Amino acid sequence: MKVLIIGNGGREHALAWKFSLSKQVKQIFVAPGNAGTQLEDKCKNVPYESNEQILAFAIENKIDLTVVGPELPLVSGIVDLFQQHKMRILGPNQASSQLEGSKIFAKEFMIRNQVATAKYQKFDDPDLAIKFLSDVDFPIVIKADGLASGKGVVIAKTKSEAIEAINDMMVKCIFKDSGKNIVIEEFLEGNEASIICLTDKNNIIPFISSKDHKQIFDKNKGPNTGGMGCICPNKYVSDAVFEDFKKNIMLPTLEGLKKEKLTYSGFLFFGVMITKKGCKLLEYNVRMGDPETQSILPLLQNDIFDIANMSIDNKLDNLELSWKQGYSINVVLASKGYPQKPIVNLPISLANNISAKIFYSGAKIDQDGNLVTSGGRVMSVYANGTTLEGTRNFVYNEIKKINFEGMQYRKDIGISK
Repeated sequence: MKVLIIGNGGREHALAWKFSLSKQVKQIFVAPGNAGTQLEDKCKNVPYESNEQILAFAIENKIDLTVVGPELPLVSGIVDLFQQHKMRILGPNQASSQLEGSKIFAKEFMIRNQVATAKYQKFDDPDLAIKFLSDVDFPIVIKADGLASGKGVVIAKTKSEAIEAINDMMVKCIFKDSGKNIVIEEFLEGNEASIICLTDKNNIIPFISSKDHKQIFDKNKGPNTGGMGCICPNKYVSDAVFEDFKKNIMLPTLEGLKKEKLTYSGFLFFGVMITKKGCKLLEYNVRMGDPETQSILPLLQNDIFDIANMSIDNKLDNLELSWKQGYSINVVLASKGYPQKPIVNLPISLANNISAKIFYSGAKIDQDGNLVTSGGRVMSVYANGTTLEGTRNFVYNEIKKINFEGMQYRKDIGISK
């Protein structure tokens, strides 16, 4: 079987690696891919990025299964396009992808379907949004309505910070059209969890929980990023918390999808805050997370080719997931200047004795065959083990064997709240 994976990040490298372990998969194409997918077993990068180019390649090469990694192709309707040509593709259609493509759509969906979430107000006028600040308690959360590469969320601790965020999004348009409309949401205090599920038209199957670390600096300081590291499983997701999540978030979401006739096959990511008053949903993502994927997939013992096809064929009622015991950790190594203006095209030095698995994201092989940086988050250094402390120590010792100019990473993945 031939598989096509869409995307160029660490998530897509992890997906390509996992599919390469399937005996059913003979060849994997990644569009456009990165240095990691270029070097991975069975994999070949192809230089296509538009939905139409990717479809044409899939048809010409008789691809058996296409898997969409990032959100943008989903929100722009690639699944609809493939389905019109009767090509097998894993992911939600354009209508369902609004759960990530619009924060306002997602919040209104949650409220309509009794999904536990924070109180909010939506705004399309910056003056009205700023006026609203007189009636709120700080801190508050301000979100750009549209896609912003994981950076469109600001936790404002003061009124002045909130005004600045509103002006950045709605007046200065730092996220372009994505910030024309915003959501102002109550701040929820607690511990965050990422829970990725696989769904079809009738069933939803949760994966093992994980914990992302969003802020750039230790102790959750500094601006939000796409994610600086991840541990799995999440120590805050007890059995009771997991049941609360399923009852008040996951299952109402599935029923809402059915009721509103939103056809959904593929991965559905729940960003959850575990509060003293129970689980509250922060956001939906309509794909796997990054860097969560890099920590979750290595623990999955099922053949990913099988479970992907079960989702497409609406057969998840027959799926039983199996997981390795222990812990898994990945730590993201980022470029100097990330997340604002990362410096790229810098040589990456790797020792010969690295034992950890590396999932590349912002890295490429240049014309001279050298490994260089090409984005903000350059790579994830991954390992799994029987204890959290031992696994964490191993990963950080392996990081000492890697270097590029200005390399930055958090030193507290696995110990920070």
